[in-house]
Formats: sequence, C-alpha cells, structure tokens
Amino acid sequence: MALWIAARDSRTPWHAKLVAGLVAAYALSPIDLIPDFIPILGYLDDLIIVPIGILLVVKLIPEPLMAEYRAMAAEQARQTSYGGMIAILAIWIAIAAALLWSAWPGGTR
Repeated sequence: MALWIAARDSRTPWHAKLVAGLVAAYALSPIDLIPDFIPILGYLDDLIIVPIGILLVVKLIPEPLMAEYRAMAAEQARQTSYGGMIAILAIWIAIAAALLWSAWPGGTR
C-alpha cells in the first residue's frame, strides 16, 4: 500500500513512481500473471517479482519520504487494484488469442 501511495505522490521521483505503480498494481491485483494453481511457477512469480520490485522502489525513494508513506499506508485498509487486474487479464487474453490464432487452420499463413 505504501508503494501505491508513493506512486501517486508528487514528491516521489518519476522513475520510482513508475516502478512503484507497476509493483503495487501487480501485488494488489486479484489475478496473477502466472496463476497460483500451476505447481511451483504459480508461487514463484509472487516470491520473486514482488519482493525484488519492492526492494528496488524502497532504494529509489528517500528514506524520510518512505517512512511517511509507510505511516499513511498503516492507516488505510488493503485495497484491490482493478487496473492491475485489467492489465493481467489483457495479457492472458492476448496470449490466448495468439495461441488460438496459431492453432486455427490457416492462421500461420
């Protein structure tokens, strides 16, 4: 939640905003890029992508500012990122469309 707040604050550097927005949207999205029911890979994205993204953003934001964002996040309830959900759904739909197109007779001509 602190990353989402950081991504929307004007005091945050633009490069930190970009990474924070992407990480927060992915972390708060109810849909994963790789679904959790897929053995090993389903949880691997959560165990690698999110922590590395969080570490990167925390290093990009000045410490006093990050402490303020953490305090603000502690006051707010967890929210769901519908933008992140839409982005992940769009990726899955594009993958499915590409697979259907390549499997369709005459789709690879």
